[in-house]
Amino acid sequence: MSALLIRGACAIIGFWLATQWVNGVVFDDSATLLFAGLLLGVINAVMKPILVILTLPITVMTLGLFLFVINAATVALVAWLLPGMHVAGFHAALMSAILVSLVSWVGNAFARS
Repeated sequence: MSALLIRGACAIIGFWLATQWVNGVVFDDSATLLFAGLLLGVINAVMKPILVILTLPITVMTLGLFLFVINAATVALVAWLLPGMHVAGFHAALMSAILVSLVSWVGNAFARS
């Protein structure tokens, strides 16, 4: 349970950074930002492993770069599910996914130590 909360907190911080640095990522209010981070944490825990397995051949062919597309798709899914989150296209979703991934990577490194 605590790993899920850490993922959610890292996603919240990553989404906040995305609103500051990426054009096209907008949250209507801070409650939507919190729900988006928690929802992305749940989607990454439940659906992302399934997506990675289903797209394994193309991921291997692209030397892992297709994982960025999967991350962007999960961000777009969160934006589609939450009415107060707006992502203006694939580029904004991709840049947001990269920021969330970097923040999650750093957060997980601190959580393990």
